[in-house]
Amino acid sequence: MLAIYLPPLIGYFSYLASGIAMLIVFAMLYIKFTPYDEIQLIREGNVAAALSFGGALLGFSFALASSALHQNMLSFFLIWGALAGLVQILVYAFLVKCLKGMAPQIMNNNVAAGILAGSISLAVGLISAGCLS
Repeated sequence: MLAIYLPPLIGYFSYLASGIAMLIVFAMLYIKFTPYDEIQLIREGNVAAALSFGGALLGFSFALASSALHQNMLSFFLIWGALAGLVQILVYAFLVKCLKGMAPQIMNNNVAAGILAGSISLAVGLISAGCLS
C-alpha cells in the first residue's frame, strides 16, 4: 500500500526541499546585494527593513509556488526559481535607481519606504507567478 503513495511523497518532498533551499539562497543573495544587512536591521527593530525584505521574500515565493504548480519537472522548477530570484533582485536595483535615497530611508526606518519597496516586490512577484501559467 505504501508503494502507491511513495512516488507522490518523493515528488512533494523534492519540491519542498528545493523550494526552501532556493528561498534560503535567494534571501542570502538579496541581503548581499543590498547595501545594508536586513537581518541586523530587523533585529534592531527596523520595521521598514522587515517590510521591504518580507515583500521580496513573498514575491519570490509566489513565483516559486506558481512554478511548482505549473512545472512537471524539478529541473524546470529550479530554473524558473532562479529566474524569479534574479527578477526580484533586478526589481530592487531598479527601485533604488529610480527612487533616490531609498536605501538610506529603509536604513533609517522610514516605514513608508519599506511598504513601497515591499509592495513593489510583491506586485512583481505576482506578475512573475502569473507569467508561469
